[in-house]
Amino acid sequence: MTEMSHKEEERIVPMRLQKFLARSGVASRRGSEDLMTAGRVRVNGEVVRELGSKVDPLVDIVTVDGKMVRLSDEPVTLMLHKPAGYLTTMSDPFDRPTVADLVPCDRYPGLFPIGRLDFDTTGILLFSTDGELGNGLLHPRKH
Repeated sequence: MTEMSHKEEERIVPMRLQKFLARSGVASRRGSEDLMTAGRVRVNGEVVRELGSKVDPLVDIVTVDGKMVRLSDEPVTLMLHKPAGYLTTMSDPFDRPTVADLVPCDRYPGLFPIGRLDFDTTGILLFSTDGELGNGLLHPRKH
């Protein structure tokens, strides 16, 4: 009997394309759906518009607007002491300062805030690329 590596044990195949895009940091799941329906996502060179399409992250080549998309190896979780004067969101249509301006989004695509603090409130705010962690910390069923 051969030993499986930790990575092989956690392998999730197949994976819904919008989940793959979200975990890769391209966009939220809903944003990923918008990218797909707009025809901006290709899998192995073919445009994929059908929501619910599945990919094998270890085999399929996924691109958005011609740029290759990959899953990061490990989830990242960061802690920020949020200063007053920043919205707890990753983007704002009115171009107000957001917490995304304070965290290394380029280095860790897919970071999102876990929880919320008001615009003028200061305090600790967690960010992660791990959706399961965020859901586990915020969902009422998890207490």
